[in-house]
Amino acid sequence: MKIGIVCYPTFGGSGVLATELGIALSDKGYEVHFITYEQPVRLTQGFHPNIYFHEVKVPTYPLFDFPPYETALASAMVNVIVNQQLDLLHLHYAIPHASAAYFARQILKKSGKDIPFITTLHGTDITLVGKDATYAPVVTFSINESDAITAVSENLKEETLRSFTIEKEIHVIPNFVDVKRFHQTDKNHFKQMLAPDGERILVHVSNFRTVKRVPDVVKIFAEVKKEIPAKLLMIGDGPDRQNVEELARSMGLYSDVRFLGKQEQISEILSISDLFLLPSQTESFGLSALEAMACSVPVISSNAGGLPEINVHGKTGFLSDVGDIASMANHAISILKDDETLLHFKKAAIAHARKFEKQHIIPQYEKLYEQVIADYKTNRKPCS
Repeated sequence: MKIGIVCYPTFGGSGVLATELGIALSDKGYEVHFITYEQPVRLTQGFHPNIYFHEVKVPTYPLFDFPPYETALASAMVNVIVNQQLDLLHLHYAIPHASAAYFARQILKKSGKDIPFITTLHGTDITLVGKDATYAPVVTFSINESDAITAVSENLKEETLRSFTIEKEIHVIPNFVDVKRFHQTDKNHFKQMLAPDGERILVHVSNFRTVKRVPDVVKIFAEVKKEIPAKLLMIGDGPDRQNVEELARSMGLYSDVRFLGKQEQISEILSISDLFLLPSQTESFGLSALEAMACSVPVISSNAGGLPEINVHGKTGFLSDVGDIASMANHAISILKDDETLLHFKKAAIAHARKFEKQHIIPQYEKLYEQVIADYKTNRKPCS
């Protein structure tokens, strides 16, 4: 089977999941073609013989204040589908990938060629951007034109059905984790460098957008540090980073906080961490939390969105209301207070994460691919 995957090539959850899915499929013998504006970040780790990358070129002209990426993407889809004889397109993040795929489909029909496409909803394409009146009609239309729809959590499925008039079934296929990549490794020499006096290490990973409530991470850390010697590692970058750095300085915490920026080898950093903080306003799933759990790191998170579907309160960590810094800090302290308690939570975190191993999830996508292609061939109408 030849599969085209369209995604954002960034560190965000949708791009990471799409890339990991493509790698997993290629390892099983599928031919995978990524179509996006630059190489996905997680494709830089090693050579994959069954994976091809097609860069979407967006010409710039003085006429355009905003280059028309959607048009360039649709053209790229047409070229790849025709020249590589793809069997299926899998679109990650509805905007603008689903609408571009519909555009490409109409072009292909003129020449008697057509393939089915699946749209996977990841979160803010529904909960934030998609709800904007500017995009809502196109989002609704293009999702419904998809041959199949998936969502990464039950919560996201429910949110989509509340917000849009969806005419088709939404299949819930959760995000997954590659435990061969994300697992605890012996990096004690790194830990000793960062925490030479045996301090607990807390960590946060995000794109530093407002929805992640990154200032809350620093405030939680401040409360923890009053009770327990600790360090904080901040991984990622984004619009809120400068403000958060200034907050750490103003609170007198900057010497105990390290802003590491974007990192590709996140698993090595998670391996030396004791607790993961994710106080987001909303999370459709929380892939970063799952990857932390796979590295035996318990999680303190908000109870927003799909987070309760992966972070089990009182077992793999704790859940608190959005913005309840005191509760999150108290829960963090209760986990970090002694080695025995911390070890108990670490074991529970990795045990739960293994339920989301890729070998449990990839077959669900394979089954859906086969069903969609079979239905498409059965129901396809001759192109006029």
